[in-house]
Amino acid sequence: MAAEAIVFVFRLFVAGQSERSQAAEANLRALCDDHLAGRYKLEVIDTVQRPDLAEVERILATPMVVRLAPLPPRRVIGDLSHHRRAAAALGIPIPGDPPSERTTP
Repeated sequence: MAAEAIVFVFRLFVAGQSERSQAAEANLRALCDDHLAGRYKLEVIDTVQRPDLAEVERILATPMVVRLAPLPPRRVIGDLSHHRRAAAALGIPIPGDPPSERTTP
């Protein structure tokens, strides 16, 4: 199936090693491992160490995950603790959930 070949690319912006930052990374990794195993790339960027990149990407709040691929890009702010909501916002398919942009005959 073509949808299974799609590679998701995420960039997670955090501010230091706060509990909220660590929770966002753990939640995103768990979500991806559960539903995109072997089909995702994740880059974690600490805005304290890389304020230049945060400015270029217009990151105003952290933690924030940016889905770079597949297009269009999507952004989600928060610790991603509500996995189904986070998955829907990031366009991560979860088996059993209805397709968001398709209808079945």
